[in-house]
Amino acid sequence: MKILVLAWEFPPRIVGGIARHVAELYLELVKLGHEIHLLTIEFGQAPAYEEVAGVCVHRVPVVGSSNFWQWVGNMNESMGRHGGKLLQEEGQFDIIHAHDWLVGDAAIALKHFFKTPLVATIHATECGRHNGIHTDIQRYIHGKEMWLAHEAWRVIVCTNYMRLEVERVLRCPWDKIDVVYNGIFAQKKQRHPDFDYWEFRRRFASDSEKIIYYVGRMTYEKGVQVLLNAAPRVLRETNGAAKFIIIGGGNTESLRRQAGFLGIWEKCFFTGFMSDSDLDKFQTIADCAVFPSLYEPFGIVALESFAARVPVVVSDAGGLPEVVRHTKTGIVTQTGNADSIAWGILEVLKNPPYAQWLVENAYEDLDRRFRWDKLAQQTEAVYGRVLHERSQIDW
Repeated sequence: MKILVLAWEFPPRIVGGIARHVAELYLELVKLGHEIHLLTIEFGQAPAYEEVAGVCVHRVPVVGSSNFWQWVGNMNESMGRHGGKLLQEEGQFDIIHAHDWLVGDAAIALKHFFKTPLVATIHATECGRHNGIHTDIQRYIHGKEMWLAHEAWRVIVCTNYMRLEVERVLRCPWDKIDVVYNGIFAQKKQRHPDFDYWEFRRRFASDSEKIIYYVGRMTYEKGVQVLLNAAPRVLRETNGAAKFIIIGGGNTESLRRQAGFLGIWEKCFFTGFMSDSDLDKFQTIADCAVFPSLYEPFGIVALESFAARVPVVVSDAGGLPEVVRHTKTGIVTQTGNADSIAWGILEVLKNPPYAQWLVENAYEDLDRRFRWDKLAQQTEAVYGRVLHERSQIDW
């Protein structure tokens, strides 16, 4: 099959989870014998064209603008123009695959002009992120998501939770939606046997303190504020022998104020951005990973902690309970409930053999359910269904 993929982020440009998802999924589809051309936007010194593990990556220029909406329009115009040229020069493509609403305009235009079926992956919804549609901007994005879901031949989502959400929120027929989990290359989590374990650990905590960490974006929906509210109980029940490490870039001012207000400032460490190499080392010294999201379509950070062999505590928001199986591969707690989060953390800290058992189960689950080669085969099956149905009709 010959597939044209549109994604607004792709390494080295990494904004959220789409970049890694796209990079890792299509690497495996190339191995299955498919020809993949990926349209994304220029970034830094990355070349305008290159082959990355067999994927033909085309980075298109986008006219800059201080207005985000104008920039999105410019991006779609550039992608549409370059995609049209590609479709004319490279011959007929079998599938166009769009990742999220930001590239929807270009993908839909190419679909109609070249009569090529469109598959859309909806990674999250505006309604889910904000627990409803409340502003004109949210209404605009919501409309774009609905249009993309309507125009797509099939819609792919990352969890059964998202299948329900897309059906309800975007009014997309249930039988038009396919669930394909996100994946991870577990072997990418490097072990660092040569680094000084204790010297590195002392950068974050004293020798007697258990290390509890969150890594991710500093947005309200990620629930870091709930983790901080859980900290006093954890500290009380561990006689203060715990340290909360908050990893990630973004505005942490309100979270820092919250830590001060709660009287736990000296027990919190906001690291800011951490490189992948340092994060790999950090996860070898950590005792518990916590992801207390208020909204989470999937939760790939949980898989990364599985791969790093760190016990995981999550909320039951969105798709997280599908990824983390409660009391089997991690602890699932009540969304927005600080007391529940504290209970989950204490379950891990107070029962080391149980925590190790969870870690071993979680690592095995990566091979069973979250391997990219298996997920690529599931994506290939979606493409195959679309091609078969396309062959049965006149356009």
